[in-house]
Order: sequence, then C-alpha cells, then structure tokens
Amino acid sequence: MAELTVPYILTLAAADAVNPCALAVLTLVLVAILTKYPKERHKVLTVGLSFTLAVFILYYIYGLLIINLFKAAVEFMSSYSDWLYKGLGVVAMLLGALNIKDYWSYGAGGFVMEVPKKWRPSMKKLISGVSSARGAFAIGAFVSVFLLPCTVGPYIVAGGLLSTIEFLATMPWLFLYNVIFILPMIGITLAVYAGFTTVDRASGWREKNIRRLHLVAGAIMFLIGLALAVGWIA
Repeated sequence: MAELTVPYILTLAAADAVNPCALAVLTLVLVAILTKYPKERHKVLTVGLSFTLAVFILYYIYGLLIINLFKAAVEFMSSYSDWLYKGLGVVAMLLGALNIKDYWSYGAGGFVMEVPKKWRPSMKKLISGVSSARGAFAIGAFVSVFLLPCTVGPYIVAGGLLSTIEFLATMPWLFLYNVIFILPMIGITLAVYAGFTTVDRASGWREKNIRRLHLVAGAIMFLIGLALAVGWIA
C-alpha cells in the first residue's frame, strides 16, 4: 500500500500549482475587473482573493469526493489494492507524459493539457461579467469545473494516497494541498494590487513560459507515477 508522506503531497500540490490553467483564468478575471474599474486597484485585491477562495473551497470538496471514491474502490477491490495503486502510478505517468508532450510539441495530437478549447468561449463570456467580489466568488466556484480536466491529474494521485488513512485525518492534508495549489493565484493578485506587476505582464509571462510550466508539471507527475508504479512509494 502506498505510503503517505509530506514530500509526496507537497510535490503533487506544486505540480498542480504551476499548471497554466488556473493562472490563465485568474488573469482573465483581473483583466475583466481592471477594464471596468481601471482606477480602483482595491477591487483587484477583493476580486482576486474572492475568486481564489471559491476555487479553494470547491477543490477541497472535490478532494473529499475523490478520496471517498478511492476508499470505496479499495474496499471493493481489497485483494488487489496494491495493483490499484500501481495502476494509479501508470495513470500519473501518462498524464505527466501528455504534459511533457506539450513542452516538446504544443498542441500535438489536436489537444493540450489545458481547458478544452470548445469550453473557452463560454468561460470567457462568464468571466467578462465579473464586477464584484461576490460575482468573482460565484464565477470562481463555477469555473472550477472548467479547470478540472487540466488540473485534476495530480489531485487524483494525491487523493489515492490520502485514501489510505482515516477520512477525518485527510482533511488537514487536503487543506495543505490546496493552500499550495492557490499560492500562485494569491501571489499574482497581491503583485498586481501592490503595483509590482500588471495583469498584462503576468499574462505575458504565462504565455511566454507556458511550455516550461507544462514540462515542470509533467516531469513531477511522471516521476511520482513511476515511483508508485515500481513500488518506490510503498
């Protein structure tokens, strides 16, 4: 059975945190609010943090659901639990390889490990309507569903590891994971609010480094998956 340790959870959370999806959505939210209120910088702070809080809460809930699903699977397949975790490792390796693919050949195969292109127009339309902290919270909660396809990989692996301990004991671990996950969002919000950078610069940095972000996230996922698959995490 997989062993739960702080480094594994922190590493998976870090892989999730550098995923370009969540950063892209946050910058869209900040662009929307600054377009409407160019001289009211305090709105950047309240809107950015409200959006981030919503993502944190919804992802926490998703984490609890993932853990319960794994617990049910392990109970149903108790004789094959070791194989279940090895299979989880293979899945993590595949997801890591797909992210690495987007470093070497961005969009190869007709897809990228980001928000699906057909969802993006609807998501942007929703985000463009943000005008308050309350609206940002609602949008953050809603678009967290859009973010799942490109951010859930590390979370599934973490959920599998967390499913090996008592359910109540998983809650502080999930809290830690999601704090790490939202740190870049908090950092961008505070940097724009304090005037250290602009939304355009933050968005430009993301676009310039998007392939590197995929490489970092993919390499972490692949190595964690390899460790699970071959039994180094055991």
